[in-house]
Amino acid sequence: MASGKSESINLDSLSAQQLSQVKKQLDEELEHLTSSFAQLHAAQSRFRDCLRCVQDKNKSSGLRENNSILVPLTNSLYVRGTLSSASHVVVDIGTGFYVEKEIKSAADFYENKVGEVGASIKDLEAIVQAKTSNVRVVEEVLRQKMVGGTQTTPPR
Repeated sequence: MASGKSESINLDSLSAQQLSQVKKQLDEELEHLTSSFAQLHAAQSRFRDCLRCVQDKNKSSGLRENNSILVPLTNSLYVRGTLSSASHVVVDIGTGFYVEKEIKSAADFYENKVGEVGASIKDLEAIVQAKTSNVRVVEEVLRQKMVGGTQTTPPR
């Protein structure tokens, strides 16, 4: 499926071993997609947090130029800083690049990011559901082959 085309395979024509391999591959793909789904949710949550911070900064009257603030370097490490501009923020636009933006522009940027990631989550959710359905079908055919194989084998 690397070419982007969907191939139909008659599962009844596959042996139990081949079905097991198909199931294993589908399980691995499903695990990867589920991991990506969780990562997208985490990214969307971070963008929402950034949007909330930018909107809160816009409403806060306590943030004035030359005020002392704590600047987050990581989730648990903060350093003292001085607010140089109350009308601008520094925005991480990805891959380690930062851009100074006006508050309204930063809010728009984060709203767009939340929307884009939300659309990706929706698309990925449909793919995960389809893969899950495929796994169930393969499991059912494999179960039928196993039951059918034990019934046709004469007892010794």
